[in-house]
Amino acid sequence: MKTLKIFNSLPTHLSSLATGTIILILAGCSSAPVLPKIDPPVYPPPPAQPRYIYEATLRSSNNISEPTFAEKLQQVATGSRIAPTGLAKPYGVVAHNGRVYVTDTQQRAIVMFDLMNGTVKFIGTDGPGKLLKPLGIDISKDEEIFVADNTAKRITVFDLDGNFLRAFGNKNILTRPVGIATDPTSNKVYVVDTGGIESENHHVLVFDGKSGELLKTIGKRGREKEAFNLPLQAATTSDGTLYVVDGGNFRIQKISKEGKFTGNFGTIGRRSGQFSRPKGIATDKDGNIYVVDTAFGNLQIFNPNAELLLYLGERATSGGPGRFSLPAGVDVDENGKIYIVDQFFRKVDIIRPINSKPFEVFQ
Repeated sequence: MKTLKIFNSLPTHLSSLATGTIILILAGCSSAPVLPKIDPPVYPPPPAQPRYIYEATLRSSNNISEPTFAEKLQQVATGSRIAPTGLAKPYGVVAHNGRVYVTDTQQRAIVMFDLMNGTVKFIGTDGPGKLLKPLGIDISKDEEIFVADNTAKRITVFDLDGNFLRAFGNKNILTRPVGIATDPTSNKVYVVDTGGIESENHHVLVFDGKSGELLKTIGKRGREKEAFNLPLQAATTSDGTLYVVDGGNFRIQKISKEGKFTGNFGTIGRRSGQFSRPKGIATDKDGNIYVVDTAFGNLQIFNPNAELLLYLGERATSGGPGRFSLPAGVDVDENGKIYIVDQFFRKVDIIRPINSKPFEVFQ
């Protein structure tokens, strides 16, 4: 596991004259031209009353920490550059108490942005918890991180600081694990197995998150009401209800905590409330459902009755706040802030409720 080093030591061979010259250079650099301020996007846009506002984008360590004075001196004196540490090909995201955990399939790791301390840490890069292709990620009621490893065909568990705890599942049980959700009312963990085109294993496996015991299997491959076709991601509500993105059927499946199908919503189409390529899903404390659609390049928010409330973001070929090309994972934290991953632009956009307090690191 590797951690971003925030402080570097100042070279001891610098003379006082050189140091004074460097300070003057740094002072001169501080008077850069002031660029015009761009108002952040709000949702819904005017003239409607805004409910959400774009807050920030996470790509690398540069987004949450400034170089120290010593680091600036070192850069000027030696010509060296402090390389930022960040995202390469992000997929899933979960946020908790000021930390944002993002799975990265190219770097085979979880990238943790600690917004309170201005640090970035890589989790799962070595040892028994080494990750091969991490995709879905969630945090349990006991504050343990569960990760679906698509290549290793197992679920890997870490504590909030990234220390490996245990792993369960194997290739005899899991075909292509892609999504994961933990039950806030029990130790159950739901693993979405997308199977693949030639596989019949399109289902959700229910494990005991402590022992790793397989408890039951939900669903089968098909297009009928109680079936899946290329399921992708999953999320739970506070009462234990499970929502699963049924990608190939262009719908969201609703399943009770007892494992029974209780309904679904969504159809294929290009209108608001329909789906073209649904992928990521999250819920909030009020039971609202947040669904990322990769083809639309946006996030649609539904109430517990599956009625569309609004959508956030837009599809774009160039990056920018609230602009997406290949959005994937999504999460909503305890304060209602929304975190949306975009694989193409290698970022996580943070969108907060209009009346909420922004993180100090972005102020």
